[in-house]
Amino acid sequence: MTSRTGATVLPQFVLLALTWGASFLFIKIGLEGLSPTQVVLGRLVLGAAALAVVCVLSRTRLPRQPRVWAHLAVVALLLCVVPYLLFAWAEVRISSGMASVYNATTPLMTALVAVLALREDRLTRTRAVGLLLGFAGVVVVLAPWDSGPGATTVPGQLACLAATGCYGVAYVYLRRFVTPYGLAALPVATVQVGLAAVVMGAAAPFVARTPVVLSVRVVLAMVALGVFGTGLAYVWNTQVITHWGATNASTVTYLTPVVGIALGVTVLGESVGWNQPAGAAVVVLGIATAQQRFDRLWARLRSRGSDS
Repeated sequence: MTSRTGATVLPQFVLLALTWGASFLFIKIGLEGLSPTQVVLGRLVLGAAALAVVCVLSRTRLPRQPRVWAHLAVVALLLCVVPYLLFAWAEVRISSGMASVYNATTPLMTALVAVLALREDRLTRTRAVGLLLGFAGVVVVLAPWDSGPGATTVPGQLACLAATGCYGVAYVYLRRFVTPYGLAALPVATVQVGLAAVVMGAAAPFVARTPVVLSVRVVLAMVALGVFGTGLAYVWNTQVITHWGATNASTVTYLTPVVGIALGVTVLGESVGWNQPAGAAVVVLGIATAQQRFDRLWARLRSRGSDS
């Protein structure tokens, strides 16, 4: 990778980490004037519009095969509609920082679903240790020993885990049924988010009828959540994967809970118990172990040692 390419991609990686980490802050602010279903409808419509504009400007063609659209309709439900609703519902009950920590379990859920559903993804000893570590971190965040006020947040925390479980199923479904078509990420994301927006738009007269209280703060949060967090972030992620590879690009997962917790504390004044950062650290350690990052690091160190 040339220095010029690195200079171009690094800002996109930083923007991606900041945007995805801040998404939970934007949801929390959006809920000040909107219901959870209205927040989801708004982010999907704005995200679909942003992706459509990018497709038009880049002259990107959308897939035409009906079978691809059928598969992407399933992905739209599993990757957008259901998890977005679960996270929005959860943030009525828990802090934005805690929601960002649970979002970091997505790679663990994906690895677990892949082990169960894909023959080529065997449960190796390293992956098993990583999964156990990761879910031990989840238990630390969940704090089942807490019988005080924090115990009332359990339904919200479980909703976040259900959301990342949907993400895990969706990513494996994408890999199994969509990836073989060899489509670029931008048209896939555009169709996926667009279909999700259509689903929420059709359901809106029945599920999004509560009064709306708009303020500058709520509007700006929704624009940021939709245009950037649900739209342009897909473009940045594609660019990072193209130039850095999927493994390096996935390290954004390590940064999003840090950003989410920091913004929740500084912007919203959320309190943070010891178990949230501690559990997040154990989750990240589990992800790194499951992805065999320590094995690769050790192999590089050994290789350098033998060369010298």
